[in-house]
Amino acid sequence: MVATLAKPSALPPPTLISDGQPVVGRGRILALTSPLDGRTLGQLALADAQQVDATVAAAASAAVGWGLTPIKDRVQVLFRFKSLVERHISGLSQIVTTENGKTLAEAEAGIRKGLEVVEYATALPQLTTGQVLEVSSGVDCSSRRFPLGVVAGITPFNFPAMVPLWMLPLAIACGNAFILKPSEQVPHTAVRMAELLTEAGLPHGVFSVLQGDRATVEQLLDHPTVAAAAFVGSTPVAKAVYQRGTLAGKRVLALGGAKNHLVVLPDADPQVAARNIASSAFGCAGQRCMAASVLIAVGDCGATLQALVGVARAIRLGIDLGPVISPAARSRITGYIDLAAQDGATLLTDGRGATVAAAPGGFYVGPTIIDGLPAGHACAREEIFGPVITILRVATLDEALAIENASPFGNAASLYTSSGAAAAYFEQRANAGMIGINIGVPVPREPFAFGGWNESRFGIGDITGLDAVGFWTKTKKITRKWSAPAGNWMS
Repeated sequence: MVATLAKPSALPPPTLISDGQPVVGRGRILALTSPLDGRTLGQLALADAQQVDATVAAAASAAVGWGLTPIKDRVQVLFRFKSLVERHISGLSQIVTTENGKTLAEAEAGIRKGLEVVEYATALPQLTTGQVLEVSSGVDCSSRRFPLGVVAGITPFNFPAMVPLWMLPLAIACGNAFILKPSEQVPHTAVRMAELLTEAGLPHGVFSVLQGDRATVEQLLDHPTVAAAAFVGSTPVAKAVYQRGTLAGKRVLALGGAKNHLVVLPDADPQVAARNIASSAFGCAGQRCMAASVLIAVGDCGATLQALVGVARAIRLGIDLGPVISPAARSRITGYIDLAAQDGATLLTDGRGATVAAAPGGFYVGPTIIDGLPAGHACAREEIFGPVITILRVATLDEALAIENASPFGNAASLYTSSGAAAAYFEQRANAGMIGINIGVPVPREPFAFGGWNESRFGIGDITGLDAVGFWTKTKKITRKWSAPAGNWMS
């Protein structure tokens, strides 16, 4: 199949989903634009404060019956939802591409990655059986998990389907009513998923969509009925969300940004490593918290670096590489490239001024490889969140680890090598929550959970896997003692 330039499709006006019904927001009006070609996608009406309160109230009412529904019945909805998403994945992928700019292949891959968590959630009846122990003669203790009630998820623009699918399946399967506040830049995907959940049989109010902005987030974090909130976004905002939510007495897990380091050794396969590094750095236009941002070359890695430049130059804009989300994002990213050039860097490839003839209004930045900067430069320390990678050169693996470990972030780190001993050394010492060996985007598959360290995460635990089950539930411990009956109990 020949790859073709993605084009935005017409989308219906996005709404709130409150108590299972589409509702037009009464708040601020925002213009929506497709990053693919700058075409208008219409307008988004945000929720006002009264609509937020009404949605929370409806969710609280729905949470009562849903929480009392046996878990084996709750997950049946997710079985049907997974089937519906797979049946409609082409249309859902087109929505993601239109409002986010991803290639269709990237959009579908993100949805399928999210479905891994849906699949995992359907196994919760077997994974949350509780514990029973006879602690003394005639006395036993047991534990059972109970839902929290109303919970919220606040998700970013870069994965309109996948990141919500990290949260909502587990939160819902655990018996909660879940309110999603998607990025106002990508409102349509959330509405479509709400429609599919309703079609799957989810009761009204168990899943809601609040289109909103910072004020909406703050209202949810302050609301006394909302028991917990999960967030994915930049580190400064993650920290603010964590502090505000916990100050209000809520459970909060907030995933932040990253500055992921890939380390390449001279014994790595140059062609395999180059393709994988390019995929990590430039896939999804570099707009992901798992993207490669710094490549540390240990010793003589000239063959790998040369191959990487060749791969980058062969990438086709609009086909292999989509646009960034907005003109503001493009200006921020190219500003880092400008700074590198001003400070004497060598641009092995330069993505500034990138255009696509068939989509001249698109927000494109081409693959950019920066060489010749010190480890302390802004391009080597700060999250750029675009298709830009900075090369640093060191003599030893320990020097590479020192650079990686000095970063305040701790999402991911990867090593390219053919040496098992070097891999083991790196795995033990790299200061990140997710490690790759010859893999530049080391996102674990369930049941191995997603989550970083340091300033890439605020809160305890991971956002998927069993940690997430613990996050979305509270445990009740029960101790029983029965007096010995006098005589035959059957008499």
